Amino acid sequence: MLEATNELGNAVLSTGGTLTDPSAAAALAVGLAALGAGYAERGIGSAAVGAMAEDDDLFVNGLILTVLPETIVILALVVVFIV
Repeated sequence: MLEATNELGNAVLSTGGTLTDPSAAAALAVGLAALGAGYAERGIGSAAVGAMAEDDDLFVNGLILTVLPETIVILALVVVFIV
């Protein structure tokens, strides 16, 4: 994951952009938040499906825990619109 961040920074700098540009920082923040949320949902989703396979009553709990990391991306978008 850190290698991808370094490659992204090098790509921005090679095209003449700067990493101190507010729009570049906002795009990087939303992208990394989405990447982190996806990484979190990977483990939560597989555990939720396994739990629901054993007990159907755990559907609501699994759904809530699966959607919870997406709030990080929503908050990152809110920060983008504030900045």
